[in-house]
Amino acid sequence: MANNINKEYWGALMKTFRFAILAMALLLLARKDSAQQEGVRPAPRLAATVAGGCSLDTGAPSGPQNSSGAGHGFDLGNLDRGTKPCDNFFQFASGGWVKNNPIPAAYPSWGSFDTLQAQNENVLHDILEEAAKNRTAAAGSVTQKIGDFYASCMDTAEIEKAGTAPLQPELQRIAALANTGDLQAEFARLQARNINVPFNFGSLQDFKDSTQQIGAAFQAGLGMPDRDYYVNSDEKSQQLRDAYVAHIRKMFVLLGDADSVAAEEAKTVMALETKLAQSSMTRVEQRNPDNIYHKMTTAEVQSLTPNFSWVSYFRAIGSSDLASINIGQPDFFKQLNAQLKEAPLAAWQVYLRWHLLHSAAPALSAKFVDEDFDFFQRTLQGTQENLPRWKRCVQSTDRELGEALAQEYVKRAFPPEAKAQALVMIHNLIAALRNDLATLDWMGPETRKQAQIKLDAIALKIGYPDKWRDYTALQVLRGPYLENLSRGNQFEFRRDLAKIGKPVDRAEWSLTPPTVNAYYNPSMNEIVFPAGILQPPFYDPKRDDAVNYGGMGAVIGHEMTHGFDDEGAKFDAQGNLKNWWTPEDLKNFQARSECIVKQFNGYEVEPGLHENGELVVGESIADFGGLTIAHAAYEKTLEGKAKPADIDGFTNEQRFFLGWAGIWAGSSRPEYARMLTTVDPHPLERFRTNGPLSNMPTFTEAFGCSTSSAMVRPAEQRCRIW
Repeated sequence: MANNINKEYWGALMKTFRFAILAMALLLLARKDSAQQEGVRPAPRLAATVAGGCSLDTGAPSGPQNSSGAGHGFDLGNLDRGTKPCDNFFQFASGGWVKNNPIPAAYPSWGSFDTLQAQNENVLHDILEEAAKNRTAAAGSVTQKIGDFYASCMDTAEIEKAGTAPLQPELQRIAALANTGDLQAEFARLQARNINVPFNFGSLQDFKDSTQQIGAAFQAGLGMPDRDYYVNSDEKSQQLRDAYVAHIRKMFVLLGDADSVAAEEAKTVMALETKLAQSSMTRVEQRNPDNIYHKMTTAEVQSLTPNFSWVSYFRAIGSSDLASINIGQPDFFKQLNAQLKEAPLAAWQVYLRWHLLHSAAPALSAKFVDEDFDFFQRTLQGTQENLPRWKRCVQSTDRELGEALAQEYVKRAFPPEAKAQALVMIHNLIAALRNDLATLDWMGPETRKQAQIKLDAIALKIGYPDKWRDYTALQVLRGPYLENLSRGNQFEFRRDLAKIGKPVDRAEWSLTPPTVNAYYNPSMNEIVFPAGILQPPFYDPKRDDAVNYGGMGAVIGHEMTHGFDDEGAKFDAQGNLKNWWTPEDLKNFQARSECIVKQFNGYEVEPGLHENGELVVGESIADFGGLTIAHAAYEKTLEGKAKPADIDGFTNEQRFFLGWAGIWAGSSRPEYARMLTTVDPHPLERFRTNGPLSNMPTFTEAFGCSTSSAMVRPAEQRCRIW
């Protein structure tokens, strides 16, 4: 990973088993902005997701969970007995959880994932506290680096004393810019610090030659979460734009500018960012990998943007030998080219000052942290207070030194037998998907053969990398925190650029092992499950198989199915962007996908705001597929065995679907839900729970729902893919 798109965008993408093609393309090009993220909990939506409904109380006794709420099964306290399962399964299965687990003040949403994330962070906290107290660790050792980095983040007295002094050298450089050449050089300098202005550049696995890494440039440079915040004409969007301008003004005042000057500077930033936003590609457009792949020679790129010297830029970033790169959004770069000529240098200087300050704000003194939080967390997401300092510093260390910190984490939290147990379930799910592909009546033999070849080629990454990342070149000192962040960003930028022009390292991971998440990467044709998600109660060997398969099994199935969703289906077994479908089969698949689009377009988030079916279709296809093959895999485990006994009054079939609902136990603040509906390719919890179930006859049968029930879609509207 290289640079970051922006903190809110990243947070919206980073959700449980969240990565479709756009997310992974940008993930491979993008890196979380450590300075910005220090004041923002990473993956806020990630935390609002799966858990199978179990308590994370480590003192809970073992054995099947019963009505007392003890053990490893499904917690009956999660239920809302006042709601019928056939009317609203999310409310029935998770209404009690939501009622008993109100959103904490420091979070925009709260769910089962948050509780496991908190558990993992407690383990990391213990590791880092021990490392920080160890002043005898060998220089350059893992213990020294993670300990000193964490200690520098926790040293608020030093941070307050330093004020904005760490920013002054860069601010002075920006003030001294004299021409366009200087401006472009500053773009490169800031990008090396993980400040993506006005675009994002890094390495990317070539969509059409998955063996090679190429350079890639993508649209970026916005302060708000998405281009829609700048161009939508509704009243709420206008209010947020006004609040953003007011926030920029306040930040410039805190930096020392006069209020009247800061007010004009804020307008300048907004005007330039709006120009860039107007030519930025929408989220829906970017979901199509063909839309974001435009490999060009250096001469072709130079012709596209004659006002920007790519030769000079490549020299500035230390990659002067690049012969070609991918331009993700040509129209954006055409607009950038125009603004390099139309916008005065002074406007660009204000813009760069803003993004430097914006990026560093959560790592500066309290007044900057508080103002940054007030807009990006309180206003945009509804969060009421910031996370405790130690949590922010744990998360920051994980981002900057994740595979160093993880080495001790996996020793404590992921024994070898846990990996072996997870692999058993994964192989069962692969077998179920293979059987499903073999029996799809709408898929012809030629396409079916290629689909099965692709399935057999999926690589599995479980727990943690076989080889840990080498941080030898990263200097970490028990000194100014912002300087550690800057060195970390530059280390990662150089590490990423060094991959361009070289064979793809298929052993590399894109998430740190303690992360509560999972992903499918279509260019690698791999599924990845970090140790952080393979923890009780997400996967608990002491829990009955029905809940395990309905919960973690559906997660695994979801990731596998991404290889065959509307985006993943465009990539072949080797990870190349290549059509392997016959025209008739592709038409059949697209028609079935359109059914999912229409279904989710009908879900109302709040009056006047609906889910965007075209945005969430890939994840919804994967949810549907994951549940379908997880159910088939679970049924396979029952062959030759006596029917499982009911537990707590629920059949094994019912408990399978309760396991699925437990994944999505949680709720979001209204502000955050609105933001996610705009930027996130995943539906909100209640729609993810109910959406696929309403298409599944097995769910209808399990709970004895009538054809007129709200949870049963009419036969003529029922979607069927898997």
